[in-house]
Amino acid sequence: MRLFLDNDTDVTMDFDFEDVAASVIDKTLVTLDCPFDTAVNLVLTDNETIRECNRDMRGIDKATDVLSFPNLTFSEPGRYVLEGSEADYIDPETGLVVLGDIMISLDKVREQAEEYGHSLKREYAFLVAHSMLHLSGYDHMTEDEARIMEQMQESILKSLGIDRE
Repeated sequence: MRLFLDNDTDVTMDFDFEDVAASVIDKTLVTLDCPFDTAVNLVLTDNETIRECNRDMRGIDKATDVLSFPNLTFSEPGRYVLEGSEADYIDPETGLVVLGDIMISLDKVREQAEEYGHSLKREYAFLVAHSMLHLSGYDHMTEDEARIMEQMQESILKSLGIDRE
């Protein structure tokens, strides 16, 4: 897996953004038994920028914690099958399957860590895991889907030693 991380802020936290994201992404892909060498794009931003993107892409004019932009289509969650033209999902420079893009508001990471009473690292890792499940075909539109995602997110984080504190 190759992570392309772009931090559009000057925010720092007490952990390395790239290291934590890469470990969560790798663990998610192993958990889901992804058969491909992959790439993920991650943009770290602020509330204003994510609000604008949320408005422009989803018609929701408010800041959110994370946005996920999957590049693949899934007939069932976690079932990685490449269909259509390779140009749609293979990066020609690296030959990697591009799973999609993730955008995280570091403002929301701070707000939610405080609200939920856990560390910044745990909140950030949770958002990466959540988004990776979206990039892998999972959703939370029904109670069953939400329960499955929640269990998977917690399992991934726990296996990395990133528990609620």
